[in-house]
Order: sequence, then C-alpha cells, then structure tokens
Amino acid sequence: MDKRLQSRLQSYLDELCLTTARKRYADIAVKAQKNSWEHELYLLEVMQEESETRRTKRIDRLLRKSGLPLEKNFDTFDLKRLSQKLRQQIKVLADGAFLEHHENILIFGNPGSGKTHLICAIGQELIRQDKRVYFTTCALLLQELLAAKRDLKLPKLFKKLNRYQAIIIDDIGYVQQGKEEMEVLFTLLAERYERGTVMITSNLPFSKWEKIFKDPMMTAAAIDRIIHHSIILELNIPSYRINHAKDRKNRERG
Repeated sequence: MDKRLQSRLQSYLDELCLTTARKRYADIAVKAQKNSWEHELYLLEVMQEESETRRTKRIDRLLRKSGLPLEKNFDTFDLKRLSQKLRQQIKVLADGAFLEHHENILIFGNPGSGKTHLICAIGQELIRQDKRVYFTTCALLLQELLAAKRDLKLPKLFKKLNRYQAIIIDDIGYVQQGKEEMEVLFTLLAERYERGTVMITSNLPFSKWEKIFKDPMMTAAAIDRIIHHSIILELNIPSYRINHAKDRKNRERG
C-alpha cells in the first residue's frame, strides 16, 4: 500500500479507536490476497478481530469489577457431587435467561457444601455473556449499607447497585447481625424487588430466617419479596472440606 494511504488509514483507525484493526489489517490483507478473498470478506475478518478483542477486554473488566473470587468457577467445581436434577438446573441457570425476568436465585446448604463456589461459578458464566454481576458477602454489604445510611447516601448506593443485573449476597445468616443491619438489608431487597436479580446463599432455611431479620413481620415481608420470583437450589450434600480432609488422612495412613 502507498505510504500516504497507509498513514491516512492508520490515522482514521486511531481516531475511531480501532486499535486491533490498526495492528492487524496489514497481516489480514496478506491472508486475503493469498486466498483471493472478496473485499467484504476481508473487511469482515478485520472487524471480527476488532470485535472479539474488545469483547475479551470488556469481559475481563467486568470480572475484575464484579468482586468475584475468580478461582471459584465451573472448572474447579465438582458437579458430579450433585444430583442429576441439580446439574440440569445449574445448566439452565448458566444460560442467564432468569435475569430477563428479574428472578432471584437462592442456594441453601450446610457449611462446606459448595454454595459459594457454585454461585460464583454461575456469576462468572453470566459475566461471560456480557451481564453485569456484583459479588459481596452479607457482612461486607451490611457495612457498606450502614455507612451509606449514616452519610445519607443510601439512594446513591442503590443507584450504583442497580447498574448490576445481578447482586450476589453470600452467607446470609452465617453471622448474626443486629436489627439496624437487617433493616438496611431489607430496604435493599425491597429496592431490588422486580427490578433486578438477587442471588443469595445461606446455611439457614426460611423457617429460621427470623434469626436473621429479628422481627416476624420483616422476616415474612423479606421472604415474600425474595421467593415471589425465585429459583431455589438445595445442596443437601456432605461438606466438601470434611470429605477432602478425610481423604487426605486416609492417604497419609495408607
């Protein structure tokens, strides 16, 4: 290509922020010439590489901002520990269709059953479909909510959280909190009701949630909002950590 034309092309690609196209158009042109591609096919190849690179960077950025522990994914989760019914439910959830209907996901199970790992793995799959997901433990979320309430910034925090299509709240009920903490959590759940998905893990069944919200009326109202549009998974399986420790001890003895 003429150097003046090349300079103009690179200038336009820079102006349009088509970084990958600028780096790759010449190499792809050689490939196109060698294979006698039509002009449209050449242009498609250049734009496809630009789009794929941008998508990869966008997904990486969403994963970083999500707060998700990235080591907890489906590659490191043993699905064989679950029933066929649960595996099928998880496969459906990984498609992310429930987000369009603002359905909530509730995962119950004993400590060590894999609740956190599973919900994080689902969250990462959603992000890879260009969905915005935010992960937090219940304890950290309550600190954030209380600080915002104290500084009269709850509406601003809710606006920030509402940008996410799914909020993952890990370990509700694991640490007992005071009434003030539960009131701000209830306010968040009410704010999200039919507006956005909440994904929750808990070691306490609904029958014991009065221990969480302290007040029977608030407990009933919270449960009503959460389960109105919800999918519930129950991990009634032995603790992975306990089984792993037993296996290690058996190997050491052997």
